[in-house]
Amino acid sequence: MSITCHGNVTNAEKITKFLSKKRFTFGLVASYSETCEIPGITIAGADKEFLKFTAPADSEYIEYGKCVCIPGIPISPDGKPTPALLTRISLNAAKIPHFVVNAGSMVRPSLCYFDADIIPGKNISESPAMSIEQVKSAINYGKQLGKIKSQNTDCLVIGECVPGGTTTALAVLRASGLECNVSSSMQNNPLDLKNKIVSDALKRKESDDILDIVANFGDPMMPVCAGMLSTASESCNVILAGGTQMLAVLQLAKSIGYKIENSAIGCTSYIVDDSQAKFLETVQQIDDIAVLSCDPCLHNSQHFGLRSYADGFVKEGAGAGGAIIASLLKTEDSVEKLFSQFEKEYKRIST
Repeated sequence: MSITCHGNVTNAEKITKFLSKKRFTFGLVASYSETCEIPGITIAGADKEFLKFTAPADSEYIEYGKCVCIPGIPISPDGKPTPALLTRISLNAAKIPHFVVNAGSMVRPSLCYFDADIIPGKNISESPAMSIEQVKSAINYGKQLGKIKSQNTDCLVIGECVPGGTTTALAVLRASGLECNVSSSMQNNPLDLKNKIVSDALKRKESDDILDIVANFGDPMMPVCAGMLSTASESCNVILAGGTQMLAVLQLAKSIGYKIENSAIGCTSYIVDDSQAKFLETVQQIDDIAVLSCDPCLHNSQHFGLRSYADGFVKEGAGAGGAIIASLLKTEDSVEKLFSQFEKEYKRIST
């Protein structure tokens, strides 16, 4: 099935075996951090104005196959599509139900969603991202939602969409004392810029308390996802679908409590293979959790936009890796079968 086990390999293998042909539910947590508006930090939007539409556009595209808040589909001028393409096709191929959580998105998506009632995160280079009260409220909301959504499923897959989210993740992980880097949507990861933003922000650090750290340096997606993981993992398996952003979620979840034997991180192989990010080494510093990865085989694509993923662009997002893994586990189909559908969908949205 082209799923590779890392981290706690024993538990990863146990989870994949248990989840074969089981029921899955997918949730996309859409959020925003004003940190993404710093020039050069992300390619998630064509320009600063467009960034606020990234999360709602991905949410709408996964739901409808088209966007309501913007014309067309999120795709860069040179043809790099949103990773939500991989998510949408994977969920549809396996008939996996999904839902959207508005966790401080700058623009509300035009669909039915759960609302965490939190405002967008502030630019961490200038001020704290959130208040402690907002973080606590978001955790509690996530806990309630995780408890509900863990019913009638064997595995809850939690994805995220936060433009600039790797920078807030880096800040939270560094503030927590971890030696780490993060991945990027760019082929040439702007680590110098991210490191400067984070080091400047960390001058405000006054506490080692994880709630203070997330409030100061994180984004609203983190407490919502951590809360969901905390309660959902008590009654079903949970896959945190994403790259380094989900490591910040894991760092918070470790503090508020979650059931590690029922939990895993799921991502594309492009995250695991990113030599700059050192993803698996960072995971080990946080917890002995199962890690699952999959190769979407986009290097074989006839389309430059999809091949660029294998060349180091985009890599992950909108829960793509976790959605592919869930689809493969539920259907026991090959990744090659999904790949042919990725190709067809790319052709549809780019013409």
